[in-house]
Amino acid sequence: MKVIQYVLEKVLEIKPLNSTIADLNSSLPQELDSKSSDIQTVAIKPTPTKNSQIQRLADFDTLTEALDFAASGTTGYNFYDAKGNLHSVLSYSVLRERARVSAKRLLGLGLTSGERVAIVADTTPEFVELFFACRYAGLIPFAMPVPVNLGSHAVYVQQLRGILEGSQASAALANEDYINFLGEAAEGLQALRWVGTPEQLIKLPAPDKTLQRNHPSETAYLQYTSGSTRAPRGVIITERALMSNLKGIVRTGLEINPDDRAASWLPFYHDMGLVGMLMAPMVAQVSVDYLATRDFAIRPMQWLKLISRNRCSIAFSQPFGLKLCTLRVRKADLDNLDLSCWRAAGVGAEMIRPDILRNFAKKFAPAGFSINSFLPCYGLAESTLAVTFSHTGHGFQSIKVDAGTLIDKKIAVRMQADGRKHNEFVNCGSPLPGHTIKVVDDSEQELPDLRVGSVLMHGPSIMTGYFHCPDDTEKTLKPDNWLDTGDLGFLFEGNLYITGRRTDVIIVNGRNIRAQDVEELAEQQPEIRAREASAFSITDGNDITSIVLVIECRLTSTEERQSLINRLQRLVYMAFGVKSMVELVSPHTLPRTSSGKLSRYAARKGFIQRADFADPMSVESRDR
Repeated sequence: MKVIQYVLEKVLEIKPLNSTIADLNSSLPQELDSKSSDIQTVAIKPTPTKNSQIQRLADFDTLTEALDFAASGTTGYNFYDAKGNLHSVLSYSVLRERARVSAKRLLGLGLTSGERVAIVADTTPEFVELFFACRYAGLIPFAMPVPVNLGSHAVYVQQLRGILEGSQASAALANEDYINFLGEAAEGLQALRWVGTPEQLIKLPAPDKTLQRNHPSETAYLQYTSGSTRAPRGVIITERALMSNLKGIVRTGLEINPDDRAASWLPFYHDMGLVGMLMAPMVAQVSVDYLATRDFAIRPMQWLKLISRNRCSIAFSQPFGLKLCTLRVRKADLDNLDLSCWRAAGVGAEMIRPDILRNFAKKFAPAGFSINSFLPCYGLAESTLAVTFSHTGHGFQSIKVDAGTLIDKKIAVRMQADGRKHNEFVNCGSPLPGHTIKVVDDSEQELPDLRVGSVLMHGPSIMTGYFHCPDDTEKTLKPDNWLDTGDLGFLFEGNLYITGRRTDVIIVNGRNIRAQDVEELAEQQPEIRAREASAFSITDGNDITSIVLVIECRLTSTEERQSLINRLQRLVYMAFGVKSMVELVSPHTLPRTSSGKLSRYAARKGFIQRADFADPMSVESRDR
């Protein structure tokens, strides 16, 4: 139970999606409804795997053009509840019809091309319809997160408000579960002209407006990836960048064929969930089966049952999702699973630990899962989604390198045996067609194979920039449009191996948390002054990652110090859904760089030494 409780506290919590069975019942003919009072539900069937049209693999100029074609077939999206029952079906045909009507309603609000529309991204058909409605209307949608945990009302409202302010959204929508949060966040924002629910939008007239075709140079959407309490940056992705990335994913990365079917528990506000598991299947006309993220966290077996029952061949997960399945699924349940259909088990979004993959493969081998199904990949929102893919059907490869040489000299010296202390890194594959990767040193000179440095990439999927953040854009997009990923790694035989983070981002269970946001949260407390808090992450021998806050503190009373520690731990959990460790140190203790900035690298190293902490992570994040 402690393991279950820990994972549930860490995982992103999403409320179960709302039932649409009542809507289906209400649409029945009146005479049938009155004569059949014993009928409680309407049987619905999922969209088929085998389509009625010839498959096209993302050879479209825009997202709406792809949906126009997909709508001529019979495949689509399917939504399941926590018990694994089919809840709602949204074929691509119905999606297109509803999205175009909703697009006219949005334009009827007075919105014009290029304006931003915020949508709280619960795992529901309504979110999907609204997202595509925005594109048909020439509007720019973006997904906003749902609460990290149920006790973070004020923090969640603050988070939404920061995103709304930063995006200068003209309209915002949320379902009934979250509309009150959204209403609070939107209060007093002059740019917002309409806030409501999908049900309220449906009641509005749909004026007879002509929907203009999208152009590849248009902004397709904004991607907000941070789970912070301040306004995060919005990644600008054009239609051209999106379609380039999707083509690479479905053709080269996944090698999709007409017999494929996908299953997903990833949230729609995460780029892997939005681009990888919502858009990519549609541009290849593949059916998808969805389980809400919170339902997966409680019952991961339901995701595996969906794969088994519906013969799904493509399903992605962050490593912690695979670990959760390994921990939670009982051996007795394996008799009810047949995972032999799962040919592309994509893994990404955080550091990929080989032991997690091996343990999962060993656990589910009796259910037909093949270790050769693993498909490690690497990507980031600033490149739409995917950057590299390994090869389908080959499983995962890894190499072991000498730990001391890696840390001291930033050189990956390969080891053939386990005698000396070593680190093992997973091969994330080679770049998608048209994309290039290089590894550079601190002077931005390109490094040879097996030398650790900053990972930079170039290609047609790269973002235009951060919305209304020119300084951050200039720091991230280098000359000749090279994207600084913020990651550390090395190349070997054309393949990428990620060793850690250079930028100040803490990754816990697939969630990206900016260290600055944790520090600023701490500095809001009256006892803590500006620049007297340092945040970073550590990972213990059980592969559990935690946030650490080191605080310069002037309090002398034991009771006051403990009260501050408890308060900070509570605030961090409420804001980010993650447990934390808080260490109070004397004033002027935190290490700083020569320019006077806090050095998180040195603070982290000092904490590990003081705590005698055995940290298995190989390359510590360092200040630039």
